[in-house]
Amino acid sequence: MFIIIALIIALIIIVVVVNAIQQHKEKQEQEKRAKAAKQKAIIDETEELLLSLANLPSNPNLVAILNNRSLNAAKEMAKILPENKALNARVQEMEARVKANKDSGQAASEQSFNLPDNEQHLVGILQCIKKLRLTLKAEQTKGNLDAQTFTQEDQRLAAMQLKIGVESLQKRGMMAHQKEMLGSARQYLEKALLTISESPLQTDYCTSKKEEIQNILEDITSSLKNTNAKDAAKKAKAEEDDLDLLFQPKKKW
Repeated sequence: MFIIIALIIALIIIVVVVNAIQQHKEKQEQEKRAKAAKQKAIIDETEELLLSLANLPSNPNLVAILNNRSLNAAKEMAKILPENKALNARVQEMEARVKANKDSGQAASEQSFNLPDNEQHLVGILQCIKKLRLTLKAEQTKGNLDAQTFTQEDQRLAAMQLKIGVESLQKRGMMAHQKEMLGSARQYLEKALLTISESPLQTDYCTSKKEEIQNILEDITSSLKNTNAKDAAKKAKAEEDDLDLLFQPKKKW
C-alpha cells in the first residue's frame, strides 16, 4: 500500500515537473517569436522608408543608413531563429546590397526640392521626413550612427521640412492675395515668417525667403492702407450725400 501511494506521489511530481518544463519552453518560444516579430517590423518599416525616398532628393548616405538598419535587424532575427535557413540567405542578400551602395561612392544630391501641387502627396512627404528623423535618432541612440553623420543628415531633412512648411504657407497666402483676401493673405505670410524665425536652422534659403515674404507683406500693407482710405472716402461721401439730401431746400408743389 505504501509503495502504491509513493508511486502515485512520484507520478504526480513527474507530471507537475513535465508541465512546468513544457510551460517554460512555450514561454521561451513566445519570447523568441515576439523578439523576431520586433526585428521583422523594423525591417518592414525600413523597406517602406527606402521606397519613400523616391519622393526626396537623391541621398545615398541615407540609403546606406537604412540598409544597415535592415541588415542589423536581419542579423538579430537570424540569431533568434538560427534554424531558419531563409534568414541566413536574407542576411547575405542585404550584406551585398550594403556593399554595392558603399562601392558606388555617390554623395548626397544638393538638387533643389520642388514641392508637389497635390496636398495628399505633400502630407505623405512630410510624414516620411518625420519618420526618417525619428529613425536617425533611434539609430544614433543604439550606437549605429555617429554624432556627426546624424547631425548632417538630420539638418538636411530639417531643412526640407522647413521649406515645405514655409512654401505651403506662402502658397496659401498668395492664393488669398489673388482673391483680394488681403487680411487672410497677411496672416498666412506672417505665419511663414514666424516659422522661419523660430527655426533653429538658419540657412541661405531662410535669409532670401524672409526678405521675399517681407517685401510681399509690405505690398499687402500698402494695399490695405489704400483700400481702407478708399473705403473711408466712400463712407464720407455717402454721409455727405445723406446730409445734402436731408438739408436741401424743399420743393414747392
